[in-house]
Amino acid sequence: MLRTHNCGEIRIENLNEKVTLSGWVQKSRDLGGLTFVDLRDRYGITQLTFNMDENADLCKQARGLGREFVIQVIGIVIERSSKNKNIPTGEIEILVDKLHVLNSSKTPPFTIEDETDGGEELRMKYRYLDLRRKPVQQGLFLRHKLAKEVRNYLDSKDFIEVETPVLIKSTPEGARDFVVPSRMNAGQFYALPQSPQTFKQLLMVGGFDRYFQLVKCFRDEDLRADRQPEFTQIDCEMAFVEQEDILSTFEQMMRHLFKAVLDVKLNEFPRMDYADAMRLYGSDKPDIRFGMPFVELNDVTQNKGFQIFDDAELVLGICAKGAAEYTRKQLDALTDYVKRPQVGAIGLVYAKMNEDGSIKSSVDKFYTQEDLTVWAEKMGAEKGDLILIISGDKHKSRSAMSELRLHLGSQLGLRSKNKFAPLWVTDFPLLEWDEETKRFHAMHHPFTSPKTEDLGLIETEPGKVRANAYDMVINGVEVGGGSIRIHNKELQNKMLSLLGFSQEEARAQFGFLMDAFEYGAPPHGGIALGFDRMCSLFGGSDSIRDYIAFPKNNSGRDVMIDAPAPIAKEQLVELGLEVKIQS
Repeated sequence: MLRTHNCGEIRIENLNEKVTLSGWVQKSRDLGGLTFVDLRDRYGITQLTFNMDENADLCKQARGLGREFVIQVIGIVIERSSKNKNIPTGEIEILVDKLHVLNSSKTPPFTIEDETDGGEELRMKYRYLDLRRKPVQQGLFLRHKLAKEVRNYLDSKDFIEVETPVLIKSTPEGARDFVVPSRMNAGQFYALPQSPQTFKQLLMVGGFDRYFQLVKCFRDEDLRADRQPEFTQIDCEMAFVEQEDILSTFEQMMRHLFKAVLDVKLNEFPRMDYADAMRLYGSDKPDIRFGMPFVELNDVTQNKGFQIFDDAELVLGICAKGAAEYTRKQLDALTDYVKRPQVGAIGLVYAKMNEDGSIKSSVDKFYTQEDLTVWAEKMGAEKGDLILIISGDKHKSRSAMSELRLHLGSQLGLRSKNKFAPLWVTDFPLLEWDEETKRFHAMHHPFTSPKTEDLGLIETEPGKVRANAYDMVINGVEVGGGSIRIHNKELQNKMLSLLGFSQEEARAQFGFLMDAFEYGAPPHGGIALGFDRMCSLFGGSDSIRDYIAFPKNNSGRDVMIDAPAPIAKEQLVELGLEVKIQS
């Protein structure tokens, strides 16, 4: 071994011990008679001391060390005269008597420190250097600990981890597939899995009644902070269960993870059906760390001569407690925010609840104090509160108000990353109508079971059928989702027919699953949790890239290895993707 200790473990109790350390040079300081070097590895930093009076040659050698040189030193642990309380090794230093340069280093393009001077794109290009920084390492340590606890918990509940194929068949539902040409089957393609959905259902047919996998999935979709072209799921399936069994099992798992990893105790998860989530928060993943539920105001705002409200399909309000102190400039900024194309509201109306009991609104010429008092009563507003109202198309108004609510919650400091508010959202629509294709699409996927009490609507009103589906939401983030699956061949065929598949198409795409259902498929269901999103939630970051060792950028590129990249013409010919030119 090239070291007896790491750079984070030596303490005052090790005084006078002879030690060997190896690591990277963080920085050095030349004070004339003394030279100090901070030596770093993934465990911490230890200060090295070189004394000109005791060994001039060694001190000169130390002065030649550059940042990120890899070195080994041998020396004696001594007490530090100027102690550093900010690091665990701050009471000691190593008086060096031997120094070996294991490798030199070019000057890195950014500082390898917690607060670096490198931008994200530069750090991603030199990701191997960025990985030396403590914040990045802490993100990966957190990921490791979460994965370990997930496996421990599921193992204790009799789940078995099974690997499913990575080269599979492309299916038309969901996001775009990444495809892989087959050399041995010219003109045919594999797809990389968007999820192991059908395989985990087949495992249930095969008798493995509790399956899980920390699995790589791939989706060729537009990227953002919480998306990557390749990502990791905690993928799970259970047989001989109902919805309640799955909610209970994975609520307990999440509570275990929060306690084991963050020492945070979560209470029992509340439940909200999809219809209420959309009505009260305009979102199927509401952030319930704070209030501000929507209140519909059509009956108290319309037919008063204010045409914007009178012509609206929906007039919607929220009440921001204690926010009546907002200035006109702040209110104008909120108006500009909701009118952005990304939010889509036509405007914003406000009413301030003044401390003297009066109400000041932006539409005073249309509404009396008595009218505004009725608004306040319906909103539950009190002195010092601010009422904000958006109107227009029902769906657009709810969507815009949802964005405003979250924006205002952040402004008012109501969305602390140290507070966690979990929620189960249930009873999603089974299908959603797509105007562009003029057909239904599965809201979750084609294998989701309808609720038993809605089965009678499948033939007559399929758009009203609710799914036996559920999402786990924490702090307004969809952490995962799942459903009870269809395990009956006839019902599965009916579902595929509703989604526009002909019998031939259904057979071509999912014949293997239909065949399996004829051999005693048990009732089953499951859930998939976004592991990268969980890591960012536990770590208090908005980006999952902070918890992935080698992430892609917003364009889906790995700028470090420069991928994707063209391949040789000979490879294209071999794969049948380019015609060979005859000489």
